[in-house]
Amino acid sequence: MNIILFDDPQLRANLLPLTFTRPVADIRIGIMTIAQKWQTMTQEVVSYLTQSYLQGKFPQHLDGGPNLYVNGAVCPTADLFEQIRELPVGGTLFYDDILVALNADHLELRTIEEVYQHNTSKRRQVELPAHAVVQNLWDIFKGNGPQIREDYKLVTHGRVSQPISDPHTVAYKPEDIFIEEGVIFKAAILNAENGPIYIGKNVQVQEGTVIRGPFAILEESVINMGGKMRGDVTVGPYCKVGGEISNCVFFGYSNKGHDGFLGNSVVGEWCNFGADSNTSNLKNNYSNVRLWSHAQEKMVDTGLQFCGTIMADHAKCGINTMFNTGTVVGVGANVFGAGYPPNFIPSFTWGSGAEQQTFKLNKFYEVAEAVLGRRGIALSEDERQMYRHVFEVTQPSRPWETEAESTSG
Repeated sequence: MNIILFDDPQLRANLLPLTFTRPVADIRIGIMTIAQKWQTMTQEVVSYLTQSYLQGKFPQHLDGGPNLYVNGAVCPTADLFEQIRELPVGGTLFYDDILVALNADHLELRTIEEVYQHNTSKRRQVELPAHAVVQNLWDIFKGNGPQIREDYKLVTHGRVSQPISDPHTVAYKPEDIFIEEGVIFKAAILNAENGPIYIGKNVQVQEGTVIRGPFAILEESVINMGGKMRGDVTVGPYCKVGGEISNCVFFGYSNKGHDGFLGNSVVGEWCNFGADSNTSNLKNNYSNVRLWSHAQEKMVDTGLQFCGTIMADHAKCGINTMFNTGTVVGVGANVFGAGYPPNFIPSFTWGSGAEQQTFKLNKFYEVAEAVLGRRGIALSEDERQMYRHVFEVTQPSRPWETEAESTSG
């Protein structure tokens, strides 16, 4: 069985700017990415059918089939996987109007359009938990706690946790705490009474850290001294975090190492928060938070009272940055300056407010190479082409470029 995770066009648009640089299935929610969940649950080959400019980095594997095309925004459940296995050739599963799965048998579909063209009369509806379908940006942090609980069962099934060797670290409900090899604790408090805690390989939990579940931190990451992890938090691999964090997802390779609050937020890869940066996640009048939608090109009502910052890959902010409630930061943006930045910061923005300029692509490459080089990773040609494409398609969102051209003309 060959499972190919395809991008639903509407859901992918809803999940921009995070999906500018990844397929939908590469989004992390819970402990794993959606693709990792499918691979872990099914023990089958998993690949991607995504945008053409992403396909070099995230290829589709076709080996003669049988091929099952599964919506990359849908997290697996045991019942869903069983229903997919039972699909007849040409059969489809739908969640409301969302195509969930197609049994294409030995057909090799090479575009997302081809997947939708094979919508046949063999159509069945499927019921799914609300947190299992990532339809909007805020669904990532909103569903993170439930997904940590589900992933915890998958990751720890039949395995034995490493013990906590540090005599000064305290664990509440230790039976719901799983520790991989190489973890270092120093005088920390772990409380799993409200949900499980997963600590990945070679993680460092420094002195005075307090963790409440549900919580997950992946391999080689660090929680700096005095970190307060308030629950429903996922810290992806190779991150450094500190300060106060609540109901947030870090995809990986990103740093928020200093004091400051981050709540109800999503942070992509290769991001960095300057010291003492803070995010507002609640409006003073307690009204619903509105968030910039790339799909609709306007602010939309999230229906949520709590919503912080969405930060795409390679975005950074200077020290003491104060993010407004419901802020979207695009790919490669470098945010700094006095006062509150705007609620929408386009991709490849340099500065904030009235001082916004364009972060030129050659300069972006220089910074990206330096950042990746610290981890011993090279910036590939596929990635260069990917960022060039994003730079070009996001140009209309940087109005000062058009203004500068008209002024010079």
